[in-house]
Amino acid sequence: MLFRPDERDFRLIGYYAGKVVFGVGLAMLVPAVLAFAIGERNDGFGFLIGASFAIAVSRVSELALHTRATMSASHGLATVALSWLIAPVFAAIPLLLSGHYAGYLDAYFEGMSGFATIGLTLANDLDHMPRSVNFWRHMMQFLGGQGIVVVVLSVFAGSGGQVGTLYVGEGREEKILPNVVRTARFIWRVALGYAIIGTGLLWSALLLGGLNALPAAYHAANLFMAAFDTGGFATQSSSVAFYRSPLLEAVLLVIMVAGAFSFALHYQLWQGRQSELYRNIETRTIFFSVLGLFTVAGIGLARTGTFVEMVPMFRHGLFQLISAHTTTGLSTVPGRLFVTDWGVLAPAMVVTAMALGGMAGSTAGGIKAIRVGLILKGLRRDVRRVLMPEDAVVVETYHSTTRRILRDDQVRGAATIFLLWLALYLLGGLLGLFYGYDLDLALFESVAAASSGGLSVGLVRPELEWPLKVVYIAQMIVGRLEFIAVFALAGYVVAIVRGRV
Repeated sequence: MLFRPDERDFRLIGYYAGKVVFGVGLAMLVPAVLAFAIGERNDGFGFLIGASFAIAVSRVSELALHTRATMSASHGLATVALSWLIAPVFAAIPLLLSGHYAGYLDAYFEGMSGFATIGLTLANDLDHMPRSVNFWRHMMQFLGGQGIVVVVLSVFAGSGGQVGTLYVGEGREEKILPNVVRTARFIWRVALGYAIIGTGLLWSALLLGGLNALPAAYHAANLFMAAFDTGGFATQSSSVAFYRSPLLEAVLLVIMVAGAFSFALHYQLWQGRQSELYRNIETRTIFFSVLGLFTVAGIGLARTGTFVEMVPMFRHGLFQLISAHTTTGLSTVPGRLFVTDWGVLAPAMVVTAMALGGMAGSTAGGIKAIRVGLILKGLRRDVRRVLMPEDAVVVETYHSTTRRILRDDQVRGAATIFLLWLALYLLGGLLGLFYGYDLDLALFESVAAASSGGLSVGLVRPELEWPLKVVYIAQMIVGRLEFIAVFALAGYVVAIVRGRV
């Protein structure tokens, strides 16, 4: 039952959402320092304006809404959804002031795309964007990939009990360590550890590719944040193709796959349990999915004659497919080629890969491998039941950190979320059709927005109709939070109007 929320409910939700705004304001000081250090004074003041606005609003909300009330599940979920809606409000300010966005809606779109690790962009003249602004775009991905709400509140709230529901609200399910605060801090240790290693490897590859030391370090840091957090923003408009480096692409492939692995799996690997890598149901599901999709995509590319030689076909085909399956969005070919030169089969496999996505509890989006794996396990169990004698007891198991027995409610839950994802993909596709775009273009872009796939065939651009921009923003947040938190916030809105329902 939903009841009409009172002042205490709004105070609690607003108080913790204000802490997230405070964290976003502090984060903007990092690119501000960079901007002043490299002579981009106007952009530096833009970041200071955005940071000041965010910090001032958060301080006012803390003074006006301070409460020690206990956070319930519905409070936590509504706080998560509200925080993700308002964080880009402030993050978009320096983007808009940079002059590279047609209006505030485009800057907000960019902010949501960054935090939700989508990778779709509405930036004008990306190749000449100030370096501090470009860095902020990538930094938003790094913050969003780990989960802006849980990270900020684990630092400023100081209590795992208050933020437990926030962890689930951001699309994460398993607690790696005994409480949420320790889990969030472990996630950051993993991210920072990989950042040091990954940025170093990318920097070395860029140096070998001919870039000077400082530009190579800048590009390496941005590329790591885009790859590990499966965000897909690029420093240049031509994305990874700008570097023309097979070695760089190989390093990025490894980082993208690492980003699509769950932090629970990373914990197992850090503990020396390498067997989890091939026993886990999600890694197995992703492996066979990539193998099957790449085989079909390769057949499609061979039939169309897109690539004359096998090596370029393997190099570009595999990179695009892994980028799609990890929902990263980095690319070594212009997106428009998907519909002009890649035929039908290969783009269809790319869309399918984006729709499926990576592992639950990772930085990746999409339906998630655990749900696909559970549904397939459920189908296998049902087939075995039909083939076995009527009095036979059929037990299906799967491995995810430990060996577990498959339950009916798990299969039903996975199937329900699977159908919700398909409906979300279809929503944007239908609106694209309404505005006169071809089905393949509309569906490709809708899946890219909702799954955080980030690859684009050129439909997302500054001239795009504003209702489509709004719908894509809605798909981004619903897909990133995986429905429940958004439903909770919508329930509060309905309760405000209708009271008991």
